[in-house]
Amino acid sequence: MTIVKSGSAKYEGLGKSGKGHVSSESGALSDQPYGFNTRFEDGAGTNPEELIAAAHASCFTMALAFKLADAGHEDGTLETEAKVSLEKDSDGFSVTKSALHLKGNVPGLDQAKFEELAAEAKKGCPISKLLTCEITLETEFTG
Repeated sequence: MTIVKSGSAKYEGLGKSGKGHVSSESGALSDQPYGFNTRFEDGAGTNPEELIAAAHASCFTMALAFKLADAGHEDGTLETEAKVSLEKDSDGFSVTKSALHLKGNVPGLDQAKFEELAAEAKKGCPISKLLTCEITLETEFTG
């Protein structure tokens, strides 16, 4: 089974003076502005790293939710923040890290099992598999 989703971007003008817009098939993003000022300064809009962070956080959290359900848990709350690092290198820039910070509350589960399932979800999440950068995971478990 192959599932195909799409996104699109348009960039008018070149370099720092250029302005872009990004959209997603679902409409969650619709002509969202992006450009030099949204990526490297504090301009209003989005940037690729922010979108990768949102994709990684949502994919990982869903992967863990399914692992927990498969382990027999029916209730709980998971919150994940992903921080994606962009660093200058000899070829321009590279995404060097995606740091996941997970907060979880799953009644009837112990912390050791929570951390085990979270590590499995980190490894198996499709976005984790896509990224070639370092991926870290920090957990907070409140049972």
